[in-house]
Formats: sequence, structure tokens, C-alpha cells
Amino acid sequence: MKASDEKDASAATELAGGASIDKVRDILFGVQMRDYDKRFARLEERLANDTAELREDVRKRLTALEQYVQHEIAALGDRLASEQNERVDGDKDLGTELRDAGKIFEKKMAAMDDQSARAQRELRQQLLEHQQQLTDEIRLKHQDVLAALGREAGELKDEKADRAALASLFTEMAMRLSNQLRLPTEGV
Repeated sequence: MKASDEKDASAATELAGGASIDKVRDILFGVQMRDYDKRFARLEERLANDTAELREDVRKRLTALEQYVQHEIAALGDRLASEQNERVDGDKDLGTELRDAGKIFEKKMAAMDDQSARAQRELRQQLLEHQQQLTDEIRLKHQDVLAALGREAGELKDEKADRAALASLFTEMAMRLSNQLRLPTEGV
């Protein structure tokens, strides 16, 4: 025989021996093995059902959680958009109020400038009128003083002795006192 034939024969013997061992095992433990197989099959089936139920429960919960999260995100997005719109509206209102306040301020400043210019014009006019009055009063007083001085000078001229007359009077007195004066009545 050849080596390959021997190998085939020994493999067949082993198969036959293995098959006979399986038969012996089946005879000794067959009922118990079938019972264990049934139990394992039921356990596997129950485990598969429980796993399927658990998968379905987890899927439902994840779906519910996903929907809840999406709902909350949408609600937050809506609130955020609403708050942003309110802020934009508030900013617009504030901008409008600031522009209005600026315009009112400019109008008030223009009114104050006009009022100040009017007040300055009135003050200048009053000062000019007062200066004119004072100038007129000074002119009148000057004329009155000149007239009074003229009158006084005229009175003084009328009341005072002429210088030449006074000089001749003093000369005559001096000559009389020094006896140098000869009166025309003395020599005749």
C-alpha cells in the first residue's frame, strides 16, 4: 500500500471511531444534550427577543430624545431669533430717539444762538442809545458850562477893573506914597 492510501484508511478509521464515539455519547448523554439544546435554543430565542425589544426600546427612546432635542433647539432658535429681532427693534428705536434728540438739541442750540444774537443786538442797541444819551448830556453840560463860563467871564469883566486902569491906579498910589506925584492943583 501506498502512503496516501494508508492515510486515507487511517482517516476513515478515525472517522468511524469518531462517529462511534459520537454514537456512544449520543446514547449516554443524548436526552440531556437534546434537553440542553432545547434550553439553549429557548434561551437564545428569549435573548434575541429581549435584545430586539431592548433595541426597539432604545431606538424609541433615542427617537424621542432626538425629537425632544430638536424641539428644544427649535424653541431656542425661535427665542434667539425673537430676542435678536427685539434687540434690532430696540436698536432702531434707540437710534431714532438719538437722532430725534440730536435734532431737538440742534434746534435748541439754534434757538439759543438766535436768542443770544438778539440779546447781543439789543444790548448793543441799548449801549448805543445810552452812549448817545450820555454824549448828548455831555454836549449839553459842556454847552451849559461854556455858557456859564461866558456869563461869569462877562460878569467878571463888568465887575473887575481893567488892567490898564488898575495899573495906572497902582502907579498913582505908588507915586503918591513916594511923593513923586505932583498934582496939578499944587503947582497953580
